[in-house]
Amino acid sequence: MATYLGTHGSRIQNYTTDPSNPNTGEVWYNQTANTIKMQATTSAGSWATGSALNTARSQIGGAGANTEAALAFGGGPPPAPSAKNNTESWNGSSWTEVNNLNEAKAFVAGAGTYTSAIAAGGDQYSGTAESWNGTNWTNITDEPSASNGYGSAGVDSTNALFFGGSPAGGKGDTRYWNGSSWAELNDLNLSRANLAGSGKTYTAALAFGGITSPYPTFNNQTESFNGTNWTEDGDLNTARSGVGNAGAGADNTAALCFGGNTGSDTGATEEFTGAGAPVVKTISTD
Repeated sequence: MATYLGTHGSRIQNYTTDPSNPNTGEVWYNQTANTIKMQATTSAGSWATGSALNTARSQIGGAGANTEAALAFGGGPPPAPSAKNNTESWNGSSWTEVNNLNEAKAFVAGAGTYTSAIAAGGDQYSGTAESWNGTNWTNITDEPSASNGYGSAGVDSTNALFFGGSPAGGKGDTRYWNGSSWAELNDLNLSRANLAGSGKTYTAALAFGGITSPYPTFNNQTESFNGTNWTEDGDLNTARSGVGNAGAGADNTAALCFGGNTGSDTGATEEFTGAGAPVVKTISTD
């Protein structure tokens, strides 16, 4: 029979505090807490608070390839001119003001990276779209079906996923844009409006937050998309709508959530760590 010593080459160690960087599967005894602990992996994601936006606002759009480089644009109380055209760039720790959208609009959806993004929809210019090249925004062809308040994900302005949206009670619709045409995919589990999304590809995306019925019920539910179906994942810490839908992750295991409305505008930022992240679990207590 295999033993811990035979498998790992050492006996279970005693510590007064948990080790700072244990290996997955490592077991130790914490003599201060009188517990045996093990380094495991999470089965669901979690969120951590980060730096706030320079301009607190809701109904905001966003894009980004990873949690170190993201873009936030538009938002604020609708309609224009109260809506905002502010654009901010995220470097992994803070936000910086960059060139604005051509059109101030709230309830805007975004997809792509911080150097190649699309901003689409909105309450004031519901069918319009703009393309971002890393420096400036340029008006491009309008959406064929004007809408607002939906979440999105995608690699750039030619490959994107849009889901949920108006009316206020929310829709579960999921649609994929391939650069030339739209395709209907399976619906969200929870129909909602003013939600956010992230993910570099449409086969590994996240949907989180939003408004559900009875209106306005702020929601913290997160769903993960595998290209075919949506599955529930770890919830946001703060239930809110109109959050920045930054695709600030390569897939559905990393994301950035910023801004939103909890009854009033907030600049709060949360970062998502998906399944497989390390976590210490207590397996026995004296």
